[in-house]
Amino acid sequence: MRSGDDASFREFARDKALPLRRTAYLLCGDWHLAEDLVQSALMKLYRVWPKVRRKGPVDNYTRQILMRCWLDERRRPWRSRENRDGVVPEEPVAPADAGISDSLLRALAEVPPKQRAAVVLRYCADLPVAEVAVALRCSEGTVRSQAARGLDVLRAALQRQHDEAVSGRSA
Repeated sequence: MRSGDDASFREFARDKALPLRRTAYLLCGDWHLAEDLVQSALMKLYRVWPKVRRKGPVDNYTRQILMRCWLDERRRPWRSRENRDGVVPEEPVAPADAGISDSLLRALAEVPPKQRAAVVLRYCADLPVAEVAVALRCSEGTVRSQAARGLDVLRAALQRQHDEAVSGRSA
């Protein structure tokens, strides 16, 4: 890669790493995995940087790579959910600058992956439906329906958390 391309990639990666990390965290709920996903996405982007950069805006393509990395990671057999029978030594803590509540993260974890991706990109990353469709490689109608279903699941999860908190206080 030419030095000009290399420098432009470094600048892009420096500017976009934190927003990508936050998006990845909202998808997976784990800061360490989010960092791994962003790293993988940036490595894949680096391989095709000169070609992609010449075609125009790179943000959508980068989000698309990030989504593919996350979906691929979920398919790996060693990433299946663990049954934890013992006490976890410490709870993961979100950085103070994340601005994400614990209740939202717990509720997002209950949303199925494709619906979660649509909700996160549409409402947390504040992307228009067309850009979300490009990132998820689906139609705009699919984005709307997945986002609507995801919001329904999210609302139900948040309501359940609220009801549990209220009943816990009154007991």
